[in-house]
Amino acid sequence: MKATETKLKGCFIIEPSVFKDERGYFFESYNQQTFNNLIGKPVNFVQDNESFSSRGVIRGLHFQEGNFAQAKLVRVVRGAVLDVAVDIRKDSPTFGQHIAVELTEDNKRQLFVPRGFAHGFSVLSERAIFSYKCDNYYNKESEAGIVYNDATLNIDWKIKPDEAQLSEKDIILPTLEAYFK
Repeated sequence: MKATETKLKGCFIIEPSVFKDERGYFFESYNQQTFNNLIGKPVNFVQDNESFSSRGVIRGLHFQEGNFAQAKLVRVVRGAVLDVAVDIRKDSPTFGQHIAVELTEDNKRQLFVPRGFAHGFSVLSERAIFSYKCDNYYNKESEAGIVYNDATLNIDWKIKPDEAQLSEKDIILPTLEAYFK
């Protein structure tokens, strides 16, 4: 397994060692000791989530506030997504910057999104199954977000605007500037 830190400090692309033969493949998707050594700090995941979505779905940009902030380790089980992490740590030199990484069932990449980041993804394949581990429990009262099409973030979701499918909740999220007023 290999970890590469992105331009956003603490945010890592994780690439597992995949063993293939005529029968198929095998890889270790998560090992707590290996993972903690790779990113240089202990993370204790307490909740696993999975979503199923169709092409054009954009989920995000979401995060949990305060004591319920979450770090996530995300991956695609089936299909392909463009996964996006936005640094929302006000004291960070990369505040307001984002990274976008294509995660697919073929490349088996994962993205570690630390606390202090907004997260979202767009579905690039006909269908996608998206899996993620969280280091804190979900709390409805602590959920927050930034609107996906915030002009200052200028994220290219790789989805045509007329193909984008969003929840009502995600459409009305504030901009980054409005959230941090």
